[in-house]
Formats: sequence, C-alpha cells, structure tokens
Amino acid sequence: QVQLVESGGGLVRTGGSLRLSCAASGDTICLSKMGWYRQSPVKERELVADITSNGVTYYTDSVKGRFTISRDNAKNTLYLQLNSLKPEDTAVYYCNARLDLLQRSCATLPDMSWGKGTQVTVSS
Repeated sequence: QVQLVESGGGLVRTGGSLRLSCAASGDTICLSKMGWYRQSPVKERELVADITSNGVTYYTDSVKGRFTISRDNAKNTLYLQLNSLKPEDTAVYYCNARLDLLQRSCATLPDMSWGKGTQVTVSS
C-alpha cells in the first residue's frame, strides 16, 4: 500500500506564506497523479491543485497565481507553496494520489484513504 503524511500547516497572517509537504511511502512506484485538497466546516472538500507524474499542473481558480504545486519523485514528496494567503484559504489540507492501475501489482493495492491532513489557518 501507499501511505501519505501531510505536514507544514500553521497559523499565519493575511498575505503570509506556507509550504506544505506530503511524504509518500510504501509502494511509491504506483504513484500517478497527485493532488492537494482542502476542507473546512463551511466548505466541502475540494481539489486545490494536482500534478501528473510528468509535471502537468492544474489549479482551481481561487488559488491561481498564489499557490504552486510541485513534486520531487526522487524523494517521493509532494509540495504545495501557498503565497498571498487569505482568510478564505483556512482549511485542513489533504494530499491524495491516483495509483497506476496499468501495473498489475498496483491494481491489487488497497484503495487510497484520507489521512489526518494539516491545518492551515489565516488570520484577518
């Protein structure tokens, strides 16, 4: 199986920055597209950004120009750089991944599950 552990959240002022990390372990050869999600008591979980194995990125409109997603495949780590933070960005941030189901061994792995996430709080 693949395990993902988020870190790097914290409390910052409006306009501040944070860098989130997602460390992967286990059957990391099965990792395909990876992404960051966020969820708050007043908002359903949403996809913030994702990145393919080859580095093609996607961002939801509300974070374009402010957040940057990247991955270091050699270190099995996913990152999210959050700049120009706003109170609306306050949420628990989770990382998740798709598995490469074209690989026989990967298709037999348990489904990915949501971890604990990391809290990002932006004060106004």
